[in-house]
Amino acid sequence: MTEMVGALAYNVPFFSIFLALLAAIAAPLLPRASRAAERMTLAVILLVGAMSAHLLADLAATGRSFTFMMGHFPAPWGNELRAGPLEALLALVFCVSMGLSLLGNTGSTEEDISKERRYLYFVMINLLLSSLLALVYTNDIFTAYVFIEINTIAACAIVAAKDCSETIRAALRYLVMSLVGSGLVLISICLIYDLTGHLLMQHMHASIAELISAGRHTRSLTVSLVLMTVGLAIKSALYPFGSWLPDAHGNATNASSAILSGLVLKGHIFLIVKIFYRVFGTDAVRLLHIDSVLLIFGLAAMIMGSLNALRQTNLKRMIAWSSVAQVGYIFLGIGLNTAVGVAAACLHIIVHAIVKPMLFTAAGGLISASMHNKELHALKGAFYRNRWAGVGLISGVCSMIGIPTFAGFASKLSLALASFESPAILQGLLALALSTLLNALYYVPAAITILTPQAQAAPSLRAPKPAHSLSYSVAMTAFLALNFFLGLFYNPVMRVIERGLSVLG
Repeated sequence: MTEMVGALAYNVPFFSIFLALLAAIAAPLLPRASRAAERMTLAVILLVGAMSAHLLADLAATGRSFTFMMGHFPAPWGNELRAGPLEALLALVFCVSMGLSLLGNTGSTEEDISKERRYLYFVMINLLLSSLLALVYTNDIFTAYVFIEINTIAACAIVAAKDCSETIRAALRYLVMSLVGSGLVLISICLIYDLTGHLLMQHMHASIAELISAGRHTRSLTVSLVLMTVGLAIKSALYPFGSWLPDAHGNATNASSAILSGLVLKGHIFLIVKIFYRVFGTDAVRLLHIDSVLLIFGLAAMIMGSLNALRQTNLKRMIAWSSVAQVGYIFLGIGLNTAVGVAAACLHIIVHAIVKPMLFTAAGGLISASMHNKELHALKGAFYRNRWAGVGLISGVCSMIGIPTFAGFASKLSLALASFESPAILQGLLALALSTLLNALYYVPAAITILTPQAQAAPSLRAPKPAHSLSYSVAMTAFLALNFFLGLFYNPVMRVIERGLSVLG
């Protein structure tokens, strides 16, 4: 196996998770008055990203996958990681998105979090990275649960890091909802273990296939799959379970909003895809009608998320409600339960992981240039006070609406094509058209507002413009480049996704 993928590539999944955990432990030991914890975190993200790129290059060409046996202990005592082209691609995207989110929001992080507590923020960021990588790579369902809990604690902590009444309330609400989701997932794992006697995914899959073919414990399997799906749907903010999201993402510090919206939701959604492919199998999911239920919730999320975004006057809350709608797009693809549908959903996961952090980073720059006022009326003419942020917001808006050459167009086109191959063709196309129209109705006025010069700027806004930090310019340039790359060259990315899905089950 090691000869097939190369010795370095074989160890990438384990060392990626291990390095992030080690950085979380090391951060408190570094000088707290300096920026050592932040620099170490960025270095770890860069290193893990480079290793993930190497793994992707190794696996994408052949479309093969491998299993890493922890400590060389076989089942049922051992623990396993599994890597294929799709897992390597997602790990790389997560590292790129998290690194750019931190880099682009360095200034706002320093403003929002006191120097004495800033190292704790990077402890949580490293824990968050390790948990996301574990959710991507794990082949053991109980290990997935452990890292779901680590992810929950770290995510709530970075919401509360801003230390104001709004973020504390939002973090507590997020924590309560996440714990409900965790409880459902844990009950589901107990039920599945009781029925199959296994925790490793491929062994569970074999046992579940035998039970279904024999017609035994069908009701218990249905209950366990429903509990697992609902638990992860709550954590993924699928409508109507996503009411906690706008407060958490809209009030957190800019880097936290970018990471939470771009990455944390996607880790749980990808775990649902793995559960469907590697534990129950897509045929069983179809037989138990879970895909149909997810399709309905996805369609509802696309419309209701957009309608709620349309009512917002606060820019960050508008972008946050837009995330609820975008999660609906992903569940539309998963609910179609076809190879092209799930591939389109995975492409939208990647697109949203890049574009939404760019939107939050741009929004932070525009708000900072407008006396930290998040209301849309206060952002009039903000484009001319922070042009990098203005270009980033407009580029993100074009992508979310689905303008050709931008990333969002590629994933929306893929979802539309996938709908043609499904019995739900009419529902899928109508929801895509209506949601795209609603996207335009709330995003275009926001873009026009920042582009409209103020007739008489307030004295504070006429002050000399602050110089852009180099890190902000670098991060925004990279976000813009990735937005265009995914919009123009999405076919190679789609081929990697399709190869990854073909070996995921």
